[in-house]
Amino acid sequence: MALHVVLAGGSGFLGSHLRTELLDRGHRVTSLVRRAAGESESRWDPAAGTVDRDLVGSADVVVNLAGSPTLGNPHSKKWARELRESRVSTTRVLAEAVAAAPHPPAYLAGNAVGWYGDHGDAVLDETADTRGHTLMTSVCRDWQAATTSATEAGGRVCLLRTAPVMDGSNAPLRQLRLLFLAGLGGRVGSGRQWMPMVSLRDWVGAVAFLAEHPSASGPVNISAPRPATNQDLTKTLAAAVRRPALIPVPAPLVKVAAGPISPEALGSVRVVPAALLQLGYEFSDPGVADIVATGLGQRVRS
Repeated sequence: MALHVVLAGGSGFLGSHLRTELLDRGHRVTSLVRRAAGESESRWDPAAGTVDRDLVGSADVVVNLAGSPTLGNPHSKKWARELRESRVSTTRVLAEAVAAAPHPPAYLAGNAVGWYGDHGDAVLDETADTRGHTLMTSVCRDWQAATTSATEAGGRVCLLRTAPVMDGSNAPLRQLRLLFLAGLGGRVGSGRQWMPMVSLRDWVGAVAFLAEHPSASGPVNISAPRPATNQDLTKTLAAAVRRPALIPVPAPLVKVAAGPISPEALGSVRVVPAALLQLGYEFSDPGVADIVATGLGQRVRS
């Protein structure tokens, strides 16, 4: 059945790919924009709390991927403030519009695996707790809390706990590839920390799957089912670009350079996508070798 999807953040890297996928599947997509609206668009102003509630109420699914860039100056208080406020405000405005609808549409709300915090070697499915008070973990908590009104109204709400999406045309894989090609690649810290990741095609496929699945709700880890460590990624990427990876980045240097987001590089988050697997989603790239090969447009070597 064709769905009407209202999409916020559709001009971003992930949003643009999701929009294309939804259209290819025969769905209708209306993008929320902050400029003058064109065809298949609707203007909104999340800072002012305004959105076309009739449009939201007429949708089958609302997807929110809006937010300021995650890449920026980690030592900037302005960057950190915008990182939080842009996600919380957009999520809340749409959650309230969903809640106000006579028949609330499904709401797929962006979030990140940073919600969990450092858990060492523990395997983390969607029932795991949230730990620590790092910048990203606290942002993810506030981000999730902003969906409360939609959940309380009885809407089908999915929290998209997204792992870093690896694709050669975008960060972080694009930067890592260039670094490794220059012979400057190496493990970060001990290299033993677990690093969740997912390929672009699996992220897009999983979100479209959740939009179409009538019983999917609650937190959903969008991460490859075979977790990898930083050392695993280092070895795989070095082999893919045929360069040695001999220059480790010491943990103290990471803490100085990355500041408040250094825990995301040094912490260990061993995420598994239990909810997606239970719902029947089949990953195209289940492990780090598959993800890197797909992201770089290569074939996996047997």
